[in-house]
Amino acid sequence: MKSVIKFPLTIFCLLLILFLSFFTPPPTDLDDVSNIDKIFHFLMYCGTMSVFWIEYRRYEREGQPWSPLMLAMVSVVLPILLSGLIELLQEYCTGGRRGGEWSDFAANSAGVLFAFFICRKIAGKVIRPKSQN
Repeated sequence: MKSVIKFPLTIFCLLLILFLSFFTPPPTDLDDVSNIDKIFHFLMYCGTMSVFWIEYRRYEREGQPWSPLMLAMVSVVLPILLSGLIELLQEYCTGGRRGGEWSDFAANSAGVLFAFFICRKIAGKVIRPKSQN
């Protein structure tokens, strides 16, 4: 539980994703843009996991790194599972207000994976371990 407190922005982003996933958005001019929702899905999950990597690098800098397995679970597996659960809940528990889509799940997963392969490297260069400062 102590480690969870070290990730307040990531938790805020996840709560924001949960909120946005279940409220009914008002119509906008962007509704006519092809695949705009997929871009937003990608950006929400990539952004959230990028925030996670920044916070993790700060946490790691304090000398408390996680095992590679734990890190993979928290940074890849859990966000993808959460994304799938949200899509299922949208499909079956919103009374038709929202619909779950495989393409949304794919965009979410792509955002998580992009953050894992790219943003964690960038965060690692920006926030160096204590021994390098």
